Amino acid sequence: MKTFLRLQCAKDVGPISARSLIERFGTIEAVFEASTSALEQVEGIGRARAAGIRAARSDDAPDREMDRAAECGVRIICLEDAEYPRLLKHIPDAPLCLYVKGASIGADGPTMAIVGSRRSSRYGLEQAERFGGSLAHAGFTVVSGMARGADGAAHRGALNAGGRTVAVLGCGLAHVYPPEHKGLAEAIVQQGALVSALPMDTPPDASHFPPRNRIIVGMSLGVLVIEAGKQSGALISARLATEYDREVFALPGMITNPYAHGTNALIRESSAKLITSLDDILDDFGDLGRLMKADGNGTIDDSDSAARVPPLSDLERSVFETIGADETPLEHIATQSGVSPAAVASTLTKLQLKGVIVQRPGNMFVRRA
Repeated sequence: MKTFLRLQCAKDVGPISARSLIERFGTIEAVFEASTSALEQVEGIGRARAAGIRAARSDDAPDREMDRAAECGVRIICLEDAEYPRLLKHIPDAPLCLYVKGASIGADGPTMAIVGSRRSSRYGLEQAERFGGSLAHAGFTVVSGMARGADGAAHRGALNAGGRTVAVLGCGLAHVYPPEHKGLAEAIVQQGALVSALPMDTPPDASHFPPRNRIIVGMSLGVLVIEAGKQSGALISARLATEYDREVFALPGMITNPYAHGTNALIRESSAKLITSLDDILDDFGDLGRLMKADGNGTIDDSDSAARVPPLSDLERSVFETIGADETPLEHIATQSGVSPAAVASTLTKLQLKGVIVQRPGNMFVRRA
């Protein structure tokens, strides 16, 4: 973990550059063993970044971060850890390390992001809380950003339903932002987790929110947009969801409500599916949704899962057919199915929830016997 954290702390090295370096040199350890000239030859690195990587070899920033995290009851996980969310791991710009405070975020249960405007209408706040609660009750982990407005309402809805919720922050976990959500943050830690990719003492800043949104979308099966104005960051989340092969849902709003212009446009342009109830979301997940309706806690009754294969979408079928009775690695599944790793990861989660495959250690998958 420490070596991953060292690269994440290196000056001007973002997630995509870090992935390129690891792919080029084979292991993260080899990145730090490489010469400056070898580093410079990697696309997107150049002289300045190469110098920063070399300097990071002797930097004590990782030790300071680990000490600070321990002081605050925070653990640091890296891409290779079992707790690292599988859906997030397979997007191209996943952070090398995450800071986590609270419960494990590596559960294989379904996750749904709820996003919306910070300046939500009363209706928007009510609906964010309503859907946060109903999704949590159905068995979803509700993921959002703990911002003012729709985010906070979604978290509260999940908490009030006794469900799990994860807040991804645009600051280090030594801070709570906005400060009035301190009590909400404490409650989230008890029933879920706070997450950040930023160093512990990093203050909130507008530049941190787009990468934060990528994490929210990346670790979710789908995104529900409650309200969004014409320039809302929630629309960026909807675009990212499409980029990552996630489902996009939107709540329709009054045409006179400026905070609904964005959501209404998503629906009008067929960029999002119109939803008015939890059933609309569950119906979109087909057989998985029907099972969740019946079970109410996001789990599958295995009693007859071996007897038949439930209806599968074309994408699910193409992924399922690459998996046999022997353990199959995720990379092989992506290659054989011709599907992007991000889409494969979300599809594998759906197949697990449908009870037709099982995950084994080391990102290996087998058909359920």
